Amino acid sequence: MANIESAKKRARQAVKRRAHNVTLTSKMRTAVKNVLKAVQSGDKAAATARFKAAVPEIDKAANKGLIRKNRAAKYKSRLNARVKAMP
Repeated sequence: MANIESAKKRARQAVKRRAHNVTLTSKMRTAVKNVLKAVQSGDKAAATARFKAAVPEIDKAANKGLIRKNRAAKYKSRLNARVKAMP
């Protein structure tokens, strides 16, 4: 453990920041999984609605630096392709 006061503070901040980042990452991943489940079930209306709900979560994660912008674009593109490919 750190001895210097500023290092102790940085360690406390890192714990709080990590907990916050884990929460946001989890929300994003859950939204993506919800879209995939809706696609698997074959309900196009539900898949479209869940995709529209997932896009802001993915964008939030990218804007806050949890994932890179290109990865966010990849997620959105691939999810959208799966939803559009549904009969």
